[in-house]
Amino acid sequence: MIVYGIPNCDTVKKARRWLEEAGLAHTFHDYRKQGVPEDRLRAWVAAKGWDALLNRRGTTFRKLDPDQTADIDADKAIAIMLAHDATIRRPVVESGDKLLVGFSPDEWRAVLA
Repeated sequence: MIVYGIPNCDTVKKARRWLEEAGLAHTFHDYRKQGVPEDRLRAWVAAKGWDALLNRRGTTFRKLDPDQTADIDADKAIAIMLAHDATIRRPVVESGDKLLVGFSPDEWRAVLA
C-alpha cells in the first residue's frame, strides 16, 4: 500500500495514524520531496475523475490566477496538480487495485480492512 501526500497535512496525519492503529503497513510518498509521478496522477484521474482529485478549497488553488482556473478540463486540472502539488486532494492511497482519495474512516474500513 502506498499513501501519497504531504507529511504536515492534518488529514494525512490522521490517515497514517488510522493505518497504524489498524495494523496496516504502508509506504509514504511525500509529494514535496519526491514529486507527483505524472503517470500515477493520470491513472488516478482516469479512475476517479479530475474533479475528485483537484482540491479547489485550498489556499494554493484559490491563489492561482483566474485564467488558470477557468474552464477546467482533465488536461488543465492535471497541469495544475503537477505544477502545484498542494492542489491534489490528500491523501491518495493505492492498495492493489483499490484507489482511495481523501480520508474517510468508514470508507477505508470497508475497502482496506
